[in-house]
Amino acid sequence: MTAYDDLMAFQRETEALDMIAGRLGWDQETMMPEGATTQRAEEHGAMANILHARRIDPRVGEWLEKAEAADDVAAANLRHIQRSYDRTAKVPAELAAELAKTTSLAHRIWAKARAEEDVASFLPILQKVLDLRKEEAAAVAGDANPYDALLDDYEPGATGASLAAMFDALRPRLVELRAAILEKPAPAALTGSFDEAGQLALSQKLALAFGYDLQHGRIDKAVHPFSSGSGLDVRITTRTNLQDPFNCFYSTVHEVGHATYEQGIHDAYLLTPLGAGVSMGVHESQSRIYENQLGRSRAFTGWLYGQMRDTFGDFGIADEEAFFATANRVHDGFIRTEADEVQYNLHVLLRFDLERALIAGDLAVNDLETAWNDRFKADFGYAVDKPSNGVLQDVHWSEGLFGYFPTYTLGNVYAGCLHEALRKAVPGLDDDLARGDTSRATGWLRENLQQHGGLRTPVETIAHAAGVAPTEGPLLEYLEAKFSGIYGL
Repeated sequence: MTAYDDLMAFQRETEALDMIAGRLGWDQETMMPEGATTQRAEEHGAMANILHARRIDPRVGEWLEKAEAADDVAAANLRHIQRSYDRTAKVPAELAAELAKTTSLAHRIWAKARAEEDVASFLPILQKVLDLRKEEAAAVAGDANPYDALLDDYEPGATGASLAAMFDALRPRLVELRAAILEKPAPAALTGSFDEAGQLALSQKLALAFGYDLQHGRIDKAVHPFSSGSGLDVRITTRTNLQDPFNCFYSTVHEVGHATYEQGIHDAYLLTPLGAGVSMGVHESQSRIYENQLGRSRAFTGWLYGQMRDTFGDFGIADEEAFFATANRVHDGFIRTEADEVQYNLHVLLRFDLERALIAGDLAVNDLETAWNDRFKADFGYAVDKPSNGVLQDVHWSEGLFGYFPTYTLGNVYAGCLHEALRKAVPGLDDDLARGDTSRATGWLRENLQQHGGLRTPVETIAHAAGVAPTEGPLLEYLEAKFSGIYGL
C-alpha cells in the first residue's frame, strides 16, 4: 500500500460518515418527531466532532506529504483532501461541534417561528449562529476577508468582490427587462384548486421524465424543498400548495436537477472527494437548467399542459401557447423559490447584500427584519406583508449557511452558458421536449459535466462543458429573447 492508497482508504470511511451525518439532517427535516430536537442536536454535534477529528488526523498530514499523484484523478483527490485538511485545522473542534448542535436547534426554532409569524422568537438563536459562523470565518480567513472564507465553503475560488461585480453587471438589464414587461398585460394565472394527490403523482412523473433514479432515491415532503445525499442514496423533497401546483412541479424538477447531478457522477468516484458536486454554484446550474431552460421551455410546457389536463381536467388555460405564457408569467411575489426567472436574481442579490453586512458587522441581527423589508420595498415596489414572506422564508441562515445565497445567481449564470452550448450540441431538442423526453439534454449534461464530479475546479467544470469561460452574457441574452417573445417587447 502506498501513502496515497492508505490516505484514500481512510478518506473513504470519512466520506461514508459524512453521508451518515447528512442523513441525520434529511431525517430531521422530513420524519423526525418534534420532541427529538435536543437529542438530535447532540447527535449532530457528536458527528461533527468525529468528522473534524478525522479530517485533521495527523496521519492525513503525513500521507499528504508522501502521496504522489499517478494521474489527474489522484491529483484532484489530493487537492480536495489538502484543502479540507488545511481549512479544518484552523477551526477548533469545540467550535465545529457547537456549530452543528446550534444549527440543529436553530432549524426547529426557525420552522416554529415561521409557522407562527414570530421573528422575535428566532432572533436570539440566529444571533448565536451568526456569532459562531463569524468566529469560524475569522479562524479560517486570518487577515483575509471573513465573508470570502465562508463563501469558499460553497464556491471555492469565488470572492464576494468578484460576485458583486458580476451581479452589478446583471442588475441593470434585469431591472430594465422587468420594467418593460410590467408595462404589458400579464398572462393569465392559474386559478382554482389542484388536489395534493394529483400534484404528487404528476411531480413523480416529472422526476422520472428528468432522469431521477428512484431505485437510489425517494421523494418526500418538507417545509423547504431540498436534495440530500450522493452516490447510491440521493433523496429529494418537495412541497404542495393547492392553489399553485407549479410550486410542487418546479420545486421537484429543481431538486431533481441537484439529485441527478449526484446520481450521474462516475461510479469510480463513489465515497471519494470527487464523488459529489464540485460546488453549490455548479450544483445550482443543474437545478436551474432543468427547472427553467428545459422545464419552462415552450416545447416542454406543451407536454406538461397535456399532463395537467389528464390529471386535473380543464383548469381554465385555453391551449399550449397560453400555458407556456402562464408557466413563465412575471408576477409580484415575495418568495424566492416561487419567483419568475426575470426577478429571481433580485431576490438573491437582496440576501447576498444583507448577509455580507451581517458578517461585516454593518448590520445587527435585531435590525435584520427592518433592513429586509426596506430593501424589498425598494427593489420590488411593494411591502412585505408578513415575516414568512420576508425574513423568515428561507431556511439557510438558521442552518448557518452564510455565503450560500450568491451561488443561486452564480448557478443561473452557469446555466446560461451551459444552455447555449447544449442548444448548439443537440439539434432538434425541442422535438424531444415536446414529447416529454429530456434524455438527450440530460444525457449531454451528464456526459459533459455531471459524471466528472469534483475532478475540476468550479470554473473549469463549466468551461469544460460549455467550451467558454463563464460570463453573465448568455443568461441575459436568453432571458431577453424568451421574455421579449412572450410579452411582445
